Amino acid sequence: MSTLQSVPTLGTHPANGRNPSRSETRDLLSHATYDLLVIGGGILGTSVAWHAAQAGLRVAMVDAGDFAGATSSASSKLVHGGLRYLQTGAVKLVAENHHERRVLAKDVAPHLVNPLTFYLPVYKGGPVGAAKLGAGVFAYSALSAFGDGVGKVISPAKAQAANPALRTDNLKAVAVYYDHQMNDSRVAVMTVRAAAESGAVVLNHAEVTGLRFAQGRVSGAELKDRLDGTEFGVNARVVLNATGPWVDHLRAMEDKGAAPSIRLSKGAHIVLKRNSPWRAAMATPIDKYRITFALPWEDQLLLGTTDEAYEGDPAEVRATESDIHQILDEAAFSIRDADLDRSLMTYAFAGLRVLPGGPGDVSQAKRETVVTEGKGGMLSVAGGKWTTYRHIGRTVMDKLAKLPGSPLTEDMQPVGDLVRRVPLPGVANPNAVAHRLLVDREPGTRLDPLTARHLATHYGALSFDIARLANEDPSLAERIHPDGPEIWAQVVYARDNEWAETVDDVLRRRTTLTIRGLDTDEVRAKVEELLAKRG
Repeated sequence: MSTLQSVPTLGTHPANGRNPSRSETRDLLSHATYDLLVIGGGILGTSVAWHAAQAGLRVAMVDAGDFAGATSSASSKLVHGGLRYLQTGAVKLVAENHHERRVLAKDVAPHLVNPLTFYLPVYKGGPVGAAKLGAGVFAYSALSAFGDGVGKVISPAKAQAANPALRTDNLKAVAVYYDHQMNDSRVAVMTVRAAAESGAVVLNHAEVTGLRFAQGRVSGAELKDRLDGTEFGVNARVVLNATGPWVDHLRAMEDKGAAPSIRLSKGAHIVLKRNSPWRAAMATPIDKYRITFALPWEDQLLLGTTDEAYEGDPAEVRATESDIHQILDEAAFSIRDADLDRSLMTYAFAGLRVLPGGPGDVSQAKRETVVTEGKGGMLSVAGGKWTTYRHIGRTVMDKLAKLPGSPLTEDMQPVGDLVRRVPLPGVANPNAVAHRLLVDREPGTRLDPLTARHLATHYGALSFDIARLANEDPSLAERIHPDGPEIWAQVVYARDNEWAETVDDVLRRRTTLTIRGLDTDEVRAKVEELLAKRG
C-alpha cells in the first residue's frame, strides 16, 4: 500500500462530523500521493470515489464547481427501471435497473428514495394503444418480481379522481406502473459524505488547470481554488476523468490529438406550483421514442424533459424560452390548461446527457457508460444514469483492477468483496425520524410538522443534528421563508458538514429554496451572512 507523506489525517470527515477548512483540505491534497485522483464530483465520480475508498485505496476527489453542480442535479429526479427500454428489447437492462432501484429504496437510501405511482394515459390517435401499454406495464412489473404491485389498466374516471388535472378529452384508458423518485442533489451530497467517511479527501470549487506527467504517464493534476485563487497540485498513481460534459476537454489536456468521444443532449425541466392534488406521476407518450413527465416533487410539479443535441459550452446550458414552451405544449397533451399557467412556474433548469459519440438522433442513442484509457494512462468515464450509479462505480473499479500493469491491483480489495448494500449516511425510517423530531423536543420548543417531515425525508437520522442546532440557537429554528419548510439550521449544517461554499450551493442543492422560487434577495443576503461566519 502506498504511504502518505506527512499528512495529519486521511479523509475529510472527522469524527466530530464537522468538515475541515478548505486550506486544511488543500494541505491534505498537496502533501500526499494518492492511489486514485477522481476529477469530477458528479454522481459517477462520487460513486467511484466511494467504492474506491471502501476498497482500501487512498482517494482524492475534486470538482471545478459544486458537487453534483451540473448534470447530476439537473435530472428528472427518478430512480426507475426504464419502461421505454422494453420497446427496444432491452429486457436484461430493465431487470438490472429494477434490481438497483429496489436496493436503493430498501437498503441503501430508504430515507431519500420514495415510491411513486405512474399513470400512462392512452389517447385516441396516440402513438401507443391501450392493449400494448397494458402488456408493457405488466411485463415491467414482472421484471421487478411484482415488488411494488402489478401493472394494470384503469378507467379514465378512476385516474381523474386521483389526478384531477388529468385531461380526459379522447382519453381511452390509463396504464399504471410503479417506480421511485428522489432529490438528486441530496442523494449526491450524501454519497459524497459516504465517500469522505470511508476515507476519501474531497474538495469542490477546485478547477483542474493542467495535468501532471511522469515518464509520459498522467501522475496528478494542477488545481486552482476558484474561491480564493490558491494554486496547488495533487499527485496520484491513477487519475480518473469523470467530468461529464467536460470529459473531452480533460482528455485534450492529456493528448491534444484525442478524438471526441462523446456527444451531448440537453434535457430541460420546469417547476410549477400545484393547483390540485397529484396522487400519481404521469408519463405521456409524445411519439415512438419520447415520453413527457409530470411529477409531483417537493410539493411542486416537475415537468419535462426535452432531448436535443447540444454543441455549446456546457457551462452555459440553460432552459430557454423555446424549451419552456415545448415542455408546456407537450404537457398539455394530458394536463388541463389551468394547471399549466405560466404564472405558476417557479423555476426552470437544464442539464446535459453525456452520450457515446456516433450518428443518429440523440433521442434514440443508447444511455450507456463508456470507459476509455488515454495515451497517458488516464481513465475517462462518461454516460450512465442515476438509477445504476452504484453499479457504474463498481464497473469502473473492475476496470481499474484489470488494467494491464495497473499500479492499484495489488492494493485493492477485490470489488466482489465489497459490501453491496452499504447504506448512505442517515439511513433510517423517515416516518420514525419525523415522529421523534416532534416528540423529543426540549420543553417550550416546537418543530413544525412540515419541517419535521421535510428534514426526515432529506437527511434521515442526521435530522437530529440539525434539530440540535435549532435547540441550541432558537433563531436557527425559524423558517428561512414562510412558504417553505426549511429552517436556518440547515444553512449552518450545510456550511459546516456538507461543503456548501456559495449561496447557490445552499439554496439550489442543499435545500429546495430555489426550486420553490423562494430564493429572494433577502434570503440570499442572510445565507451569505451565515456562510461568512464559517468558524
